[in-house]
Amino acid sequence: MLSIIVRRLAISIVLILVVTFLTYLLQSFLPGDAARAMLGLTGSPDQYQAMRKALHLDEPLIVQYWLYLAGLLRFDLGNSIFTQEPVAHSLAVRSQVSASLVVGTTLVATLLGVGLGMLSVLRGGIIAKILDVFALIAWATPGFWLALLLTTAFSVAIPIFPAIGYIDFEKDLGGWAKSLVLPVAAMSVGGIAAIARITRESMSRELEKEYIRTLRASGVGTGSLVWKHALKNAGLTIITVIGLVFIGSMLGTIFIEQVFALPGLGSLLIDATRLHDIPVIQGVALAFTLTVVVVNLLVDLSYTWLNPKVRTS
Repeated sequence: MLSIIVRRLAISIVLILVVTFLTYLLQSFLPGDAARAMLGLTGSPDQYQAMRKALHLDEPLIVQYWLYLAGLLRFDLGNSIFTQEPVAHSLAVRSQVSASLVVGTTLVATLLGVGLGMLSVLRGGIIAKILDVFALIAWATPGFWLALLLTTAFSVAIPIFPAIGYIDFEKDLGGWAKSLVLPVAAMSVGGIAAIARITRESMSRELEKEYIRTLRASGVGTGSLVWKHALKNAGLTIITVIGLVFIGSMLGTIFIEQVFALPGLGSLLIDATRLHDIPVIQGVALAFTLTVVVVNLLVDLSYTWLNPKVRTS
């Protein structure tokens, strides 16, 4: 167990370095820079050069990156170039919105996906065929198109849920839940299909194995076979897909937050990219990377809990 954590932490450090450097490298190819965005079209060449010097944009890319790492080692993510707000504070505020979306999406996808997959295994027949059709449609439907369709249906035609905006759960719990229904629904469909298919396939393979036949012959009931034995062993694959759904949902917030005008990390990243606000871009990229690291670690630890052989090896 400890070796898994140490190994993951070592990989995580390398991953953070790679992602943060690539973020610096990629933004350097974008047209314009933060100095030009701040001065606009009215700034003189002298003002532009002075602003670049003040923001260290005249330094080589590797020097800019080193200055960022030096701040990171002091747990200082810097301030927004435009608002001067600490990046850490912006991330803390915006992450509440994105976390609500991602956790909600993962929970809905897991509950419905595992439920539909198990139902398909136990009942088969027409239910399995319906699941196949649903999965095909879900994977072929772009998330933003589904978001627009849901908004048209349940905000315009039938005004049940708000089309845009986010309500803080501390101010209005009911309003918070309603503001998340449509974006979570739009983001959940693909995850439901993926988890349901994997659950069905993993459970079907598991129920055909020799140890299941032996347990069935020894008089173990169907319920115990399915829920206690087969599901636990099939859970390794299912948990992997749930982790991927979580990570995919996190990346999906970049687009969904634009459609529903939600003030989360995704919209913060889009705004910062447009303005070349490098500290904010780096902060969001770091937050996403750390989330991926934590999710992968939790998936690995789940393996050791479900399968003692993994723990031993």
